[in-house]
Amino acid sequence: MTNHLSVSEHVRDVICQCGQSIYALKVLRSHGLCESALRDVYRAVVIAKLLYASAAWWGYASIPDKQHIEVFIRQGVRLGLHGMGDPTAQQLAEDADDRLFKGVRDNEHDVLHRLLPDITSHRYSLRPRRHNFVLTTKTDDRNSINRQLFRDIY
Repeated sequence: MTNHLSVSEHVRDVICQCGQSIYALKVLRSHGLCESALRDVYRAVVIAKLLYASAAWWGYASIPDKQHIEVFIRQGVRLGLHGMGDPTAQQLAEDADDRLFKGVRDNEHDVLHRLLPDITSHRYSLRPRRHNFVLTTKTDDRNSINRQLFRDIY
């Protein structure tokens, strides 16, 4: 029997695991690890774990789930592990979506490439476009591909 977690349960579990990593970082700080190394470990362990595969689940996360992640990251700011000017969870998730979309769009052998709509051609060029795919009715903005297809269209 497969155990399927809801997005809220996933977020709660990951935040709990990341809390343990924060404790480990505090121990490392008390043992004299330099601040730049602590920030590097925070990004590599905590931020990476919080947003792992976010392109798949971010659209399905509720606003409170996203706020819990943002609050947890702000805790990293208070501890000096994440800078005030560093990207938010929303920005990091959007960047991950962008990288995934670019990879799928540019590689016709990608498994997800077949999910993209047909390509259209325009005889005019009013402004640069993010892509040249046909836009159909926006059905579900929780899906990463749909979010990317309709991003910045206005």
